[in-house]
Amino acid sequence: MTGLPTYHHLAPEQFLLTDEEFSRTGRLLHARSGIILGEHKRELAARMLGMRARKKGLRDAAEYLAHLQQDPHSTEWSAFVNAFTINHTAFFREQHHFGLLADFMRGRTAPVSVWCCAASTGEEAYSIAMTLLENSPGPQARPFVWATDIDTQAIDKARKGVYTLERVKPVAENLLKKYFYRGTGAKAGMVRVKPILQEVVQFEPLNLVAPSWPSTEKFDAIFCRNTMIYFDKPTQTRILERFAPMLKPGGLLFAGHSENFTYLTKAFRLRGQTVYTRADA
Repeated sequence: MTGLPTYHHLAPEQFLLTDEEFSRTGRLLHARSGIILGEHKRELAARMLGMRARKKGLRDAAEYLAHLQQDPHSTEWSAFVNAFTINHTAFFREQHHFGLLADFMRGRTAPVSVWCCAASTGEEAYSIAMTLLENSPGPQARPFVWATDIDTQAIDKARKGVYTLERVKPVAENLLKKYFYRGTGAKAGMVRVKPILQEVVQFEPLNLVAPSWPSTEKFDAIFCRNTMIYFDKPTQTRILERFAPMLKPGGLLFAGHSENFTYLTKAFRLRGQTVYTRADA
């Protein structure tokens, strides 16, 4: 593709990428986040790179990619990765998992901790927290949810805990009254998470393919649902094998409804529908 006008003269919807630039974008994204950039994302990539280049005062996508490569610590990396993450989530999505978590919680006498490793905008993490609080046998089993995501913008939104009434429709009315404030006046149609729920959840940005994870805690359960589908098989296997030592004996790993981990690693064995436990447990 030659003879194209420079990107900064184009309207956002007209941004274009050469094959080499698209391939380079995919390599950088995979190396940084493990995410595979499919051909169907070409238009998104072109639009995002063009707009970020313009915002940074750079000439075109090639200069933007060069900027990323030259400075591995640039704050622009967050914006780059955020543009390719998919924040498709909901409260109490895949309901059967929360029933299993409730059963798992009953009878526990020690504090229970759960890692929600693709927390997005917080709906899943707060659903986990509500389930733990509702089924805690007493203060001695005080729950903790570590909620992480690579998308820094999503994590910022999750911390605020503000949602539309439409988003919280899956939440039972008794839980809605117990754990959310309902907005009035200018904030009518919105809800905000109450401190009793927010105090249980700690949100942090985290890259699953980073060389190290900032936690040495062992968890009673790990939720990694509808996340592995964005990684290639070697990356999936590496992440799963890093999960195993972070689960307590008898702990549970929850996967998405379309994900199957049994053929990827021997570190886990299937316990129920899209639920795994450590093979050595």
